[in-house]
Amino acid sequence: MYTTADEQRLYQQAKSLLSSDGANAEKEIEQLREVINYADWKYYVQSEPVLADVEYDALYKKLQHLEEQYPEQVTADSPTQRVAIGLSEKFPSVSHLVPMLSLDNTYNADDLRDWDRRCKELAKTDVIEYCVEPKYDGASVSIIYENGKLVRGATRGDGVMGEDVTINIKQIRSIPLAAAFEKAGLDQVEIRGEVVIHKEVFAEYNRQRVAEGLSPLANPRNAASGTLRILDPKEVGKRKLSAILYHISYYTQQRGKDVPEQMHTHYDSLNWLYQLGFPTPVKEMQRLNNIDDVIAFCEAFETRRDDLPYEVDGLVIKVNSFDMQDQMGMTAHHPRWAVAYKFKARQATSKLLKVEFQVGRTGSVTPVAKIEPVPIGGVTVTSISLFNEDVVREKDLHIGDTVLVERAGDVIPYIVKPLAELRTGDEQDIVFPTTCPVCDEALEKPEEEAVWRCINISCPAQVVERIIHFASKDAMDIRNLGGANVQKFYELGLLKDIPGIYNIDWDAVRQLGGFGEKSVTNLQTAIENSKKQSLNRVIYGLGIRHVGETMAKTLANAVSHIRELYDWDEEKLVSLEDVGPKVAASVAHFFHAHENRDTIDTLEKAGVNLANHHKNKAETTGELSGKTFLFTGTLTKFKRSEAEAMVEEKGGSILSGVSSKLNYLVVGEDAGSKLEKAKKLGTVAILTEDQFMDMVNG
Repeated sequence: MYTTADEQRLYQQAKSLLSSDGANAEKEIEQLREVINYADWKYYVQSEPVLADVEYDALYKKLQHLEEQYPEQVTADSPTQRVAIGLSEKFPSVSHLVPMLSLDNTYNADDLRDWDRRCKELAKTDVIEYCVEPKYDGASVSIIYENGKLVRGATRGDGVMGEDVTINIKQIRSIPLAAAFEKAGLDQVEIRGEVVIHKEVFAEYNRQRVAEGLSPLANPRNAASGTLRILDPKEVGKRKLSAILYHISYYTQQRGKDVPEQMHTHYDSLNWLYQLGFPTPVKEMQRLNNIDDVIAFCEAFETRRDDLPYEVDGLVIKVNSFDMQDQMGMTAHHPRWAVAYKFKARQATSKLLKVEFQVGRTGSVTPVAKIEPVPIGGVTVTSISLFNEDVVREKDLHIGDTVLVERAGDVIPYIVKPLAELRTGDEQDIVFPTTCPVCDEALEKPEEEAVWRCINISCPAQVVERIIHFASKDAMDIRNLGGANVQKFYELGLLKDIPGIYNIDWDAVRQLGGFGEKSVTNLQTAIENSKKQSLNRVIYGLGIRHVGETMAKTLANAVSHIRELYDWDEEKLVSLEDVGPKVAASVAHFFHAHENRDTIDTLEKAGVNLANHHKNKAETTGELSGKTFLFTGTLTKFKRSEAEAMVEEKGGSILSGVSSKLNYLVVGEDAGSKLEKAKKLGTVAILTEDQFMDMVNG
């Protein structure tokens, strides 16, 4: 799309526009549009930001201001026209220029060989070049350009008619509002593609929903599809949708113009689109000369499907030559020149046998579906969290339902929906308890939350879960004191609260089955060693609501002893890095409660370290004093916890997200949105693992 000379010119132009006086409005408006479109292409398609956020925003606001002053200069393809007023009712239906047919599916090598044989018969040749690309799991769309301008975007619908979602398609910044099709002699162009959500973006969005007491979205595919049909385009913009465009389905030529040379093969056409600034699968696409190579590629690709930034459920194999595609034609259902190779199923059906209600360490009552065992994605699933009562009601689940279960990547399984058409009438309602299923105390549901809670702090289930959390690997790391042993000790009266860990009757333990002298000695040693753990681990282990590992470090680094937090109010807590009102209220409430202070006092009497011995030393002498770090992606040379410890030992600190306060982002494999945000910010130093180790080692 841009030559090196173009990029250098546009970058310099961006810098000069930041200080221009707007004397020649018409020229500046044109330049601003060109620069902003270039910046969008670099960021959303190339993942290589060239402007800092503040610079981009300044240019965008300048364009908005000039267009307000000179409304006659506003054009449909201006970057400011992406955001529009929302619809009040629903999206109108529109006809596709060419029907959006389904693909025929194959599931193994034999199916592919059969398809290859049919292709050769139809094409009357023994030599066919194939193009193989990922089958993205998102929402199918059709986008139309006329005279180089985006004029319509539509959902697939029934394949013949779809919904006109142009207003929302324009919120996807990886999709150009204009493209230089006229230079190739094309008047009207229809492009097919898939709207998708980056895995990290989807995961973060769900984390926010759960933190707000809302039910998480089912999967990236449903999230993308649902987002496209939101009537408020501003909300669509917040969802950070992406797109992959994979097929030019229709075009018309200007009179007297020849077919563009790029429009002879599928492979060349997608590379051409990529050069024009469109997001296409060119980096993952392969051209192969025979079906055996196609099969080998498919089998190898499936093993790394989880490494991709977007969900894929298979590969699409297409005859590369457009002439051959025309010769082979289509059925009423699918093109004969393309086929989908589907990966092993990550969906299955099972029966919902019952729902159990589990009480967590903060008193939250979670419904857990027990289903008939079913293998999905290499794992046998028997239990699935239903999150809260609202999810149960929204999905209209009943005991005895046949349910569709899905598992994608490393995400925990979830129930997509019940198959209502298979109901027999014997299904039963799921009755949510009004009292705690463990201690029988009345449950409460705060207005701002979707979760019912048991507020009895002495509830046995909460006590056991709190002890398990305190002893866990990321907290006090007391090995051999896992959930089963904690439960056993609690039921036998050997352990009744967190401080009780340091006062266990070892003679009684020795009388239990499975506890020989070596087991007892190992557990005693692990408990004794835990007394020396750092203050942040203690704070995390106490199980304060909304306080994870990173927040625990923030709190620990702010004090010399945990008792200092007794006197901190919400206003003082909010002054700390990344501490918001919700976290501040939770922390203040915890440390002001007398029963929690009693627990802390008892732990100190037992010899547990409650001081931050490294605070002053690290702040004054650490080589990384005053520096902030964040790690993203899959680290291959060390564990993330080890790397964070290296930073803190030398006086540095760990942040929980990318912001203007971040100095260094250390990047592992398959880094996602954090890396993109850091690049766009422009002030964060990005380090490889080797560069980080060089820094730590001086």
